[in-house]
Amino acid sequence: MTNTCVVGLQWGDEGKGKIIDILAKDYDVIVRYQGGGNAGHTLIIDEEKFIFHLIPSGILHQDKKCVIGNGIVFDPCLFLDEVAGLSERNINVNGNLFVSDRAHVVFPYHKKLDLLIEKQKGNSMIGTTGRGIGPCYTDKIARDGIRVAELLHKEHFKEKLKKTVEEKNRLFVDLYKDEPVSWEEIYEEYCVYAEKISPFVCDTVDLMAKAIEDNKKILFEGAQGALLDVDFGTYPYTTSSNASAGGVSPGIGVSPKQIHEIIGITKAYATRVGSGPFPTEIDGEQGEHIRKKGGEFGSTTGRPRRCGWFDAVAIRHSVRISGVDSLIMTKMDVLDDQETIRICTGYKSNKKVYHNFPADLDVLENCEPVYEEVSGWMEDTSKVRDVKSLPGKAMDYIRKVEEIIGLKVKMVSVGPERLQIISI
Repeated sequence: MTNTCVVGLQWGDEGKGKIIDILAKDYDVIVRYQGGGNAGHTLIIDEEKFIFHLIPSGILHQDKKCVIGNGIVFDPCLFLDEVAGLSERNINVNGNLFVSDRAHVVFPYHKKLDLLIEKQKGNSMIGTTGRGIGPCYTDKIARDGIRVAELLHKEHFKEKLKKTVEEKNRLFVDLYKDEPVSWEEIYEEYCVYAEKISPFVCDTVDLMAKAIEDNKKILFEGAQGALLDVDFGTYPYTTSSNASAGGVSPGIGVSPKQIHEIIGITKAYATRVGSGPFPTEIDGEQGEHIRKKGGEFGSTTGRPRRCGWFDAVAIRHSVRISGVDSLIMTKMDVLDDQETIRICTGYKSNKKVYHNFPADLDVLENCEPVYEEVSGWMEDTSKVRDVKSLPGKAMDYIRKVEEIIGLKVKMVSVGPERLQIISI
């Protein structure tokens, strides 16, 4: 039995959804362990697009069990919308989709607070998706949250919700000078959700323990990317959970001993959505060209992604904190028409060159990237299906990345479809 964790090594959007879908055939259980509705995993299968925010990407494999762990902040409305969307495409989720009874629930007041906090920050805004993720995790850590298990007990839920909304309304009215929310309306709405989600809810700790006892193969699916990890990312311009492989154990309730392989996903270049430092960002026409060619627009918000060169300093940092064993490189075809490609190997700031990823935002925001340049391959790779058919200079780029990072690239993606993947 080999259990595998797939983790993003950049600021999210690395193509994890596609990779999970490709790998899922070899596993029995696919697990989402952190994040929430701010995630956006896109799959394109036979020209049909699927976007998942909460449901694991392995759901398109009907014989697999898919689990939403306790580390997720769970939006029942979004979840039911995704279930309905799958049902409309004749994809059955009954009996193979499970939701942790320990997951914390996202409520309308979380989303309202998310937007009010962001608005108050002005020029210092984080770039949140507005899905209520941060405020929900805040309540969790403050021990004021409401979990799925409580949602299913109406009277207990009513009393806790009423008290919580009274506290939130003091913030809305007294601090933000905004309108209060109605606990009665939220209660009625969420009681309907509770009834609809109840068939999916279970003790996922027990579910996972039995899967391990039965020697089932488990695939752990991360959301966002390690550079958005709340502890090790570009804080405070991060998500609110541990997006590195370290989030698996607390996010689903399995021992770290049960993670046998960790695969890191990186684009052949770099992207970032929202605010925060981005040392290798490409300005002007070249950056816009890569954005358009790569379709770099957020699957959750639709916002244009900032584009930049491959940042080996940042990737090495992500590899280190997650203990990555091998790499998968996506969107290599986007660089097909670049005559010269840059790889960042250091950050120069105040006459000092950093080769490790610094915590100091002032360094990250004002540094000068130190680049190595390699020749582009100037050939269409989107139709390549075999490593022997890859252009020589494309292989040179892959080998250079392997040399700098110190890990093997085991697969390369050259397009959004399932078949556009090459084993190296």
